[in-house]
Order: sequence, then structure tokens, then C-alpha cells
Amino acid sequence: MKLVKAQVQNYRSVEDSGAFEIGALTCLVGKNEAGKTAILSALRALRPSKSQDFEIDETIDYPRRFSTRFDDRHPNGEAEVIRTWWKLEAADIAAVEKRFGPGVLKSDIFQVHYGFRYDDDKRSWVIEVDEAKCLEHLVSKHALDATDRNVLHNVSDGQGAEKALAGLTEPSAKQTALLEDIRKVRKSRFILGVIDILEPRQPRFFFTSHFERMSGMVSLNKLQQDRQQNKVDVGDKIFLSFLEYAGTTLEELIAADRREALKAKCEAASNEITEEIFQFWSQNNALEVVIEIDSGKPSDPSPFNTGIVADIRIRNTNHKATLPLSERSAGFVWFFSFLAQFKQLKKTESNAIILLDEPGLTLHGKAQGDLLRYIVERLLPDHQVIFTTHSPFMVPMDRLNDVRIVEDVIHYNPKTGRPDLKGTKIHADVLEVSDDTLFPLQGALGYEVTQSMFIGSHTWLVEGPSDILYLQTLSQALRKRNREGMDRRWTLCPSGGIDKIAPFVRLFGGNHIDIAVLSDVANSDKKKIEAVKKEQILKAGRFFTAADFVGQQEADVEDLFDPALFAEILNGAYKPPAGKEVTKDALLAASETERIVKKAEALFKLMPQEVAEFDHFGPARWLLDNPQILDGDSPAVLATLERAEKVFAAFNALLS
Repeated sequence: MKLVKAQVQNYRSVEDSGAFEIGALTCLVGKNEAGKTAILSALRALRPSKSQDFEIDETIDYPRRFSTRFDDRHPNGEAEVIRTWWKLEAADIAAVEKRFGPGVLKSDIFQVHYGFRYDDDKRSWVIEVDEAKCLEHLVSKHALDATDRNVLHNVSDGQGAEKALAGLTEPSAKQTALLEDIRKVRKSRFILGVIDILEPRQPRFFFTSHFERMSGMVSLNKLQQDRQQNKVDVGDKIFLSFLEYAGTTLEELIAADRREALKAKCEAASNEITEEIFQFWSQNNALEVVIEIDSGKPSDPSPFNTGIVADIRIRNTNHKATLPLSERSAGFVWFFSFLAQFKQLKKTESNAIILLDEPGLTLHGKAQGDLLRYIVERLLPDHQVIFTTHSPFMVPMDRLNDVRIVEDVIHYNPKTGRPDLKGTKIHADVLEVSDDTLFPLQGALGYEVTQSMFIGSHTWLVEGPSDILYLQTLSQALRKRNREGMDRRWTLCPSGGIDKIAPFVRLFGGNHIDIAVLSDVANSDKKKIEAVKKEQILKAGRFFTAADFVGQQEADVEDLFDPALFAEILNGAYKPPAGKEVTKDALLAASETERIVKKAEALFKLMPQEVAEFDHFGPARWLLDNPQILDGDSPAVLATLERAEKVFAAFNALLS
């Protein structure tokens, strides 16, 4: 069965989260103190992993500001904390039908909820069962004939059937067998029988956080005492999980008369986990885990000065040195510890739902990406995973439908200015929440857009968005005539100007990216262009200016257009009143500069007030919407396409 929806109420900062969908992977994104951990803790309380004791505590966990009003808020004496919706799979339905017959479940969706003051610490199930069909199946199973069935006339449930059969003075053998079968069901209620079949199949919740790391050095004798007194700390619990995964036990290590064999088991397990790590750990592949088991030395600090001591160390094969696990990077220690827990979990609870609280918080951004890849490739095939994060690098950008936004909502009374606390809410719609809450998602989106724009592509840098529109429209017009347009391998990208080109190339040029530049040029820019070329951050011959293609000293991409055609585009974009239309002659005479955009700027300063001010983007946008202007064979159109084709031919020639 799969968890498909959940709702948390009356728990710490969560008054009512609202019901939120849960898939194979669910990422809860929110800022610090938004209530993400509270959501995971409430889920965990429903059915904790066998290896993890966890209970909700009314004194600590019930919302403090309502603690004196518990009875008023919950007249029935129970405060629901967690409500979950589950979808049955074919194997679950088959298990029920094997006992009670086909079609006894009215729906493949059921609910389980739990909270404070629930009777006998029981989880409440809401499941639809056709008890009449259950009874009919058992009657048919025991082959009651018409006479035997008479006692069950108008009876449609297990308790009614038990009462009727138990009241017989001389029941037949078949009636007795049916009665015994019904009594095998808890309280003779078929719905409870169904629950008893499904409950062991329901996944448990395994929780771990970025704080949980395996102890680097362990006194085995003290750990044995701590376990007897139920005082084992988190780090030592992970060590015990590691031993179980290795196929040994604490007692076996302590009592061993030949420790080498046990050490070999530990090393074999650590080697396997290490190999697993380095399939996903891109930070440093020269590390390996070493387990040393020895007697405590008198000069060592207590409790490591007596008894048997296990020392987990990390060897750096580059530096030929080992360090205690606790002194290695917190990120690597967490990753190793998590894998040790997970490996053991797969042996004991193969269908557990994994709850990760801020996983990889101490990892480098790239390593967080490695962890996210591990979650998707290793955990999801067998487990549902719900994790919290406020890191952009842990947001699964290829699965944004799996992202939920967590926010501690506070409204302020406009009259009094006092806060009205709504508590932690979970949203699937990112437009409902604040900018602070959205920051990880915005950061992830920006990073993803940047990477997808450049990695593995040939990037053609231009100065601004208008240049992209001009080049794309001109390319389409040329292709329409079966002439050379822009090669589809090029990705056009705005750099923001000549000053931004060098930083851009430094930032992305080391990523095996093919970069070429088409820059506007004014006399004031020539020294900057020469400086960029001298820095050799671009391969020779990959830096062009618009002037290279139009026979001018100064030029912009707009200078590819014949003045008569550009005048026509300006008239279409700005619609000046009659008598004020832009003409070729007026455009050329507007300014002494060679650059047609500067001429247009000067001309539009003389336009009537109702005409919009000239800007670079307006004409480009109009051309994109009206590409048919390039379909004609006027001298202006043909001259423009001739220049554009030279640009595309020069840049296409750069592609291997």
C-alpha cells in the first residue's frame, strides 16, 4: 500500500496543515522554524520504525497556547494529530480477499488517524468493508445448505451471525465450523478482521535527520551497559545498525576469542557502503572506511581506556593518512551514517517510508545534488521518501509536482496590528506563499535554468533580449527561402552588455561550453572589446561585432536592417499619427551617428507626446509578431536578409 495524502493538526506549531498530497517522492520546502520537522514527527508517530521508539507527548507537543483549552476544543476527549490516506495495491487486496472473499472492499482508499488521548494508544482506521459479502463468503466456504442457512436469515454481519449461531442448541457440523471461523475474527467484526490483515502490511516510518551521525569511537563494554539501561544515544544506535548489517552483534564482538574474523565482517560491510557512497559522492573519491577493533589503552580517556574499543577511521589514500570518523567532514560522516542505517533498514523493513529531516545540510551544493540523485535512484524503487529542505540544491527541479511549500502563516489585524497565528500550512501552489519561503525554490529554478541553458550546448552570446528576437526572426525568414539560417545547435543567450561578457565566459567557459559572441560596438566600447580579446578567455575568431557585417565603424544588431525596412518596422510598432510616420530619409537625417538605434532615439524625441518613447525591445517584439514583413522581395528586405545570412554563415562555421 502507498501513502497518498496526509493532514497534521494540533501538533506543536501545526494547528491544521491542510490535507496535502504525497507521492513516491515528496519534498517539503520552507524556511527555518516553518514547522517542517513537526510535520515529519507527526507522520512518524503514526507508525514508527521498529528500531526507533517514538511517542507523542501531550504536555510537550500539544500547541502550548491552547493547552488550557484542550477540553473545550475537543469535546470528545481526543485531539487528532495525524490523518493519513492510503491506497491499497493488488497484493493487499488479494490478501483480504483470500480470507473474506472477492469484492469485500468497497474502495481501495482508506484512512488511518491518531492523536492525543486515543483509547489504548490505538490508531483509528476508516475503511469501507461489505460485511454481508464477508459473511456470504464464509457461508459458502463452509458449504452450508439451505436448512443450515435459515438461522442467518436477515443477518448481514459477523457479530449478528455469531449471536445467531451461538444460540443454536444443536448446531450442525457446518454451522459449528462457521461459528469457529467467525470467532477467529477479532470481536467477530469483519471490518476488524480486514484491519488485522492490512495493519501488518502498512509501511512504518523511518526517520533520520542531519544531526544523526555514527559515533567515531565506541567503547563496546559501555555500549552494552547503556543498552541494558536503555540509554543508547543516536550515534551508538547507528553503530549498532552497522554491526547488524555487517552480520555480527555487540555481544559477539565482546566475547570473540578470534577478533580478526569479526573485524573482517565489519570491513566487508564498510567496504560495500563505501563503494555505494562513491557511486554518488563526487567530492573526493580518495576516501575509504577502516574499522579497528582493539583493547582500550590506560592513557586513553574514559571509557576508551578499558575493555574493547571500536575505532571507525577514514583513510585518505592521497595523503596516506587516517583520521577518526568524527574528525572528517560532517557531510561525509552523515552520508556514511545514513547509508549504514538504510542498509540495515532494507534487511528488516523493506517497505518503510523514509522521512529525512534536512538531509545533507552540511554537504557542499554539488554533493547535495549527489544525495538527491541517490534518493531517486536507490531509495525510490522500494520506498516512499518524504524529506524537508531549505536548500536550493535539494529541490528536485525535474519533479516540481512533488514539491510542497511549508509556511508558518501569520496574518495581522489591520485595525489593531496584532498577529493572528494560523500555524504551519502546506501548499502545493507556490503562488500562495511569501518570498522568504519561496527562496529555495527560486534559487533552484535559477540554477536549473542557468545550467540547462548552457551545459552541453553551443552558446551564442548577444547583448540583450531584443537581439535574440531579431536573429530568430531573420533566421526563420531565411530558412523559409531555403537559405542559411542559424544552426539549431546554437543557444542564444543575453549577456547584458560588453562589460558582462568576460565574467560570463569565466563563469561558464570552464564547463566545456562552446561560446561565441556577437556584440554591439560603439567607439567607446572598442578598448573594452580589445581587452576581452587580449584576456584570451574566448578562442580566437569567436568574437564578432555587428560592425563586422555592415561595413560600419559603429553598429548594433539593428544595423543589419536596411533603413527603409527598419522605418517600416518602427511605424508598425509605434503607430505614429498621420504625417509623423517614420521615413528612411527622416531616420537617416535624425543624427550624425552611424547607429540606426541612436538615429531612432533622436527621431522619436521629436514625436508627438502620444507616441511611446523608443526602446530597443518594442520593434523587436513587433517584428516577432509580424514576420511576414520579411516575405517580400523589396530591395530593403533583400539587403537585410543578405546581411543576416553573412552573420549566420560566420557563426555556423564555428561549429564542429
